[in-house]
Amino acid sequence: MRFGLLGGMLWGLDTVILGIGLAMAPYVGTAEALAFASIAGSFLHDAFCAIWLFGYMGVRGRLKDTVAALKTRHGKFIMLGALLGGPVGMTGYVIAISNIGAGYTAIISAFYPAVGALLAVFVLKERMRARQFAALFAAIAGVMVMGYVTSGSSEAVNAPLGLAGALLCVLGWGSEAVIVAYGMRDDAVDNETAIQIRETTSALVYGICVLPLFGAWGFTVQAAPSLATGVIALAGLAGASSYVFYYKGIQRIGAARGMALNITYSAWAVVFGLILLGTVPNAVSVVCCVVIMAGTVLAACDWDELLGKRGNAGKREEDGGAKGAVG
Repeated sequence: MRFGLLGGMLWGLDTVILGIGLAMAPYVGTAEALAFASIAGSFLHDAFCAIWLFGYMGVRGRLKDTVAALKTRHGKFIMLGALLGGPVGMTGYVIAISNIGAGYTAIISAFYPAVGALLAVFVLKERMRARQFAALFAAIAGVMVMGYVTSGSSEAVNAPLGLAGALLCVLGWGSEAVIVAYGMRDDAVDNETAIQIRETTSALVYGICVLPLFGAWGFTVQAAPSLATGVIALAGLAGASSYVFYYKGIQRIGAARGMALNITYSAWAVVFGLILLGTVPNAVSVVCCVVIMAGTVLAACDWDELLGKRGNAGKREEDGGAKGAVG
């Protein structure tokens, strides 16, 4: 469970640093920036994640393992997960924000762990009890409330298109972890090779398909040599580290519980916002953070062990793997 929590914590840090970068020139202040900053920032973020991971795997002498994993059937499933979680999910997210606003997008996109958990139960045969689903939905409710409160009012420009984008986001993000969990069932594809495949695939598809689709290459090239892009590179380091722990958590405890722990990033982002920006959260945000943290931990842990019902002979959840019964 600790890997999932670390992944969520680092993604919260990534979120705050990325927000700092995208709030700097040239990503703000012009009509062009308003149109292209989100797409360009998403591409650069994933590109820097891929670069950091390339260096990490190179130093460890594991690049050959990634190449070998790419040749396997399960490695190709990781690529599929990358497409769904990166370009598909994120593009849907950007479309939703542009058409129904950040507030409604935050509410709808918060359902992705629930969709992913249901897919994990039916596709991967993972087990979650009703009380764990209840805890997960409590955490999701906390994310929804905090997302809406902190994002301000939302004005719909094109509601049908915005809702379609939000649905694409939920399905993309929710299915990514399930497909990746299946891919990592092959011994040739561990969490580190999987995340390198994921980020490299995502960055390439962004660059080849998504940026030309939105006509954002010109702005991206102009924005790249800037201090703000350096901040995005730093966010990419936090993001790459987050994904390493996130995928390790999925491999250890399964997609459903891995996703549950990952949404703690919403609470961690509030903490890092206070530390790095001096942004003092309001009472609603604090309550939501507590609900998110408690709900995700209860959704991911074994309640019998938590309550001491199994004693010292009980099997630890990390040793049970993704297939073990929980709750």
